Amino acid sequence: VAVQKDYWYFMVLVMLFCLLKGSVEVKAPETTVTLQEGMVLDCLCPWSGQLTMVSWTKASLSQPMAVYHPHFGTSFAPSYDGRVVFLKTTPMDGSVSIMNVSQSDVGHYHCSLQTYPQGSWTKGTFVKKTAINFTISIQPDTELVAAQNDNLTIKCDHIQNGEVYHVSIEKLGPGDGSSTIIATCQMQDDGLELKEFSSRGSLNCSDAMEVSLHLTNIIEEDGGLYRCNFTTDAGVQSTTVLLTTLSAQDFGSFRYMLYVYIGAGVVGGAFLMGLILLVTWANRRKRKREEYRIKLHPGKRQKWTYRE
Repeated sequence: VAVQKDYWYFMVLVMLFCLLKGSVEVKAPETTVTLQEGMVLDCLCPWSGQLTMVSWTKASLSQPMAVYHPHFGTSFAPSYDGRVVFLKTTPMDGSVSIMNVSQSDVGHYHCSLQTYPQGSWTKGTFVKKTAINFTISIQPDTELVAAQNDNLTIKCDHIQNGEVYHVSIEKLGPGDGSSTIIATCQMQDDGLELKEFSSRGSLNCSDAMEVSLHLTNIIEEDGGLYRCNFTTDAGVQSTTVLLTTLSAQDFGSFRYMLYVYIGAGVVGGAFLMGLILLVTWANRRKRKREEYRIKLHPGKRQKWTYRE
């Protein structure tokens, strides 16, 4: 498969060179982007036409970072495979989004968008260092607890804000900013493309881009922070899940204490409700006694003085 990809990539370059030789190359002004998770490198051709190929290169790489062809699909450099997705918001859009970023992603990028019949449109982007510390802690959106040797499914809850084109799930390192891509799911013209990069767990991806990670025979190392990244036409959205793994004995104790807390909460709530009802009943009884006392002693009623 790798040999076939290299072959079609080489053939496409040869054909493009022959077809576009003598055509005019238009170069757009370079832009600057700050390094951040899910950053978007724009490559949006301003004119209409037929897109032939998109190629992204980086100054520090000896091979293209990412290549897209309407018929042959996509190809990525090993260090960017699973981290880069073509947005394709319009027929002439070669923009990409990069996930699982690190300081090594800083540098100059060059986008070349080949079109017919106008020719080539290129654009440079410089990704600068960020002042954000990648060791900052992340507050999980969901927390799960599982026993070792059990099975568990982690669901990626997506806020319905825009159409989803690409989903990836990764496991974050313990506070050092590193992460490992587990699997990706991308919407293609001919259906879904699922890529798995880890033997731990299996990814399920539906036509509605609903993603879930199923873990079997959970081990201690499965615990940690998971992040689901959704690339949409409205940008990149992420949700996090914190999984805590316990031994069977500790999980049994945890479940027992959970039942105790729930029971105590139910008892406490019932006691509070009973106390409220008791106070209400006592106040009502007191008012009844006052009304009854007034009826027995009419003289205690308020007297009115009339003057002629």
